[in-house]
Amino acid sequence: MYESGLMIGHFEPLHLGQMRSILAAAGQAKTLHIIIMAHPAPHPDFDITLQDKARWLQMACADLPFIQIHTTHEIELPLHDSFVDVTIDIPASNAKLQRLTTALDLPADTVLFVAENHPLAQSDVYERLSMPVITTPLQPEFDSYAIARNPVAHWSAIHPQARGDYTKTVAIVGGESSGKTTLVHKLANYYGASFALEMGRLYVGTDLGGSEVGLQYNDYGPIALQHAQAIRDAAANATAPVTIVDTDFVTTQAFCEEYEGCSHPFVAACIDEFRLDHTIMLDNNTPWIDDGMRSLGTPEARGRFERRLVDIFARHDIKPHMVDQPDYDARYQQALLLIDQYVYGR
Repeated sequence: MYESGLMIGHFEPLHLGQMRSILAAAGQAKTLHIIIMAHPAPHPDFDITLQDKARWLQMACADLPFIQIHTTHEIELPLHDSFVDVTIDIPASNAKLQRLTTALDLPADTVLFVAENHPLAQSDVYERLSMPVITTPLQPEFDSYAIARNPVAHWSAIHPQARGDYTKTVAIVGGESSGKTTLVHKLANYYGASFALEMGRLYVGTDLGGSEVGLQYNDYGPIALQHAQAIRDAAANATAPVTIVDTDFVTTQAFCEEYEGCSHPFVAACIDEFRLDHTIMLDNNTPWIDDGMRSLGTPEARGRFERRLVDIFARHDIKPHMVDQPDYDARYQQALLLIDQYVYGR
């Protein structure tokens, strides 16, 4: 058992293979320090910060107090397509290790953990390093380079704590009786995806006794806040690269303007602050069905509400993907094509 161990990496994304290597190292050191570096070539489709990565590891290791997480912008690791392309600069590597040792006040006998196939594990290299090198078993079923290049294709390899930052939220919006909720459930089942339900409808049931008669201006803030939390929960527990959201904050604002005659500043802030990745807007050209909670059933009211949605989207620089087929199955097929293209890239 070593007193102190060190692991260094990009961890973007954190995946199960890396976690297994961390656990192998932690079993050999009384204290394991993990250094998270900024990625030199981050994936353009995902905005991942050092703090995001620190949170993943902190949460994954929350019950393992002998593992300590650190971040640094000061020391970079080069990016390679495979270990075969790596050339080790011994003096530069020793200088980096010395800076880390000093910055973290690590004991002099700290060891460096790397995978068995890592270039630093080669005898002609580690014998000249200033820090002893200890290897962890290979995880051949996890290719860090492939996972980093295409996280969506390697979804099952991503650690659950990191998946919330690699799922894309897709909101299904439209006027009353446009088939939103049914489509949400169909899409969630098709992709095996987590989903957030329409909060306005749930709020009417939990806070207003099942009727919109008591709905007033002060309700729209709580509706938006609870919807934000529902979306956050669905993404945090994402089961697929896509997370489906029934309606959005724009829809909440549209109902506020429709019923109260004014916009709500908190809801407007939610539109901008809690941006969803994609929005699919259903044209209001399906038959209107009265379910006891709908009030915008005339052609004039439906058209007015749709124009209101379009106006609010424009105000907040959101460009929804339009689904205009009046047939429900055709709408479903259109939505599948859009998600396949913009989320799965196929």
